[in-house]
Amino acid sequence: MTEAIIVIVAILIIVAVLLALRAGRERKLESRRTEAQELRETAQTHDQRAEREQAEADRQAARARKAQAEAEEKAAIARSEAVAAQERSQAADREGGLAREHHERAREIDPDADVAREDAGMDEAEPADRGSADVRDRGSADVRDRGSADVRDPGSADVRGPGSPDVRRPERPR
Repeated sequence: MTEAIIVIVAILIIVAVLLALRAGRERKLESRRTEAQELRETAQTHDQRAEREQAEADRQAARARKAQAEAEEKAAIARSEAVAAQERSQAADREGGLAREHHERAREIDPDADVAREDAGMDEAEPADRGSADVRDRGSADVRDRGSADVRDPGSADVRGPGSPDVRRPERPR
C-alpha cells in the first residue's frame, strides 16, 4: 500500500508539475499576446502620425508648387512687360527721329525762317543758341520720355508751335 501511495503521490506530483508548466507557458503566451497588441497599437499610432505628416508634406509641396507657378507667372509677365517697354521705347525713338527729320525738313523749306529770325532780333552775325533746350509742341508741357529729363536735340534751340511769341531756330548753314 505504501507503494501505491508513493505511485499516486508521484503521479500527483507529475500532474502538478505538468499543470504548473502549462500555466507558466499560458502566462508567457498571454504576456507575448499583450506585448504584441501593444506593439500593434504603437505601430498604428506611428502609421497615423506618418499619414498626417505625409498629408502635411503633400499640402506644403502643393503650396510650394503654387507659389513657384505664381512666381514663374509673375516673371513671365515681367518679361512680357519688359519686352513691351522696350518695343515702346524703340517706337518712341523712331517717332522722335521722324519728328527731328520733319522739323529739320520744315526749317529747310520754310521761306519765313529768315523772317522769323529777324523778327526775333537775331541776325546773321548772332548764331542761334547751340545748347540743348526744351522741345515744346504748340505750347504744351515739356515732352518727356518715361519720366526722364526734357527731351533734347543737340544743336537745336527752343522750338515753339504756331502762335508762340518767341520762335528761335538754329542758324542754317549757307
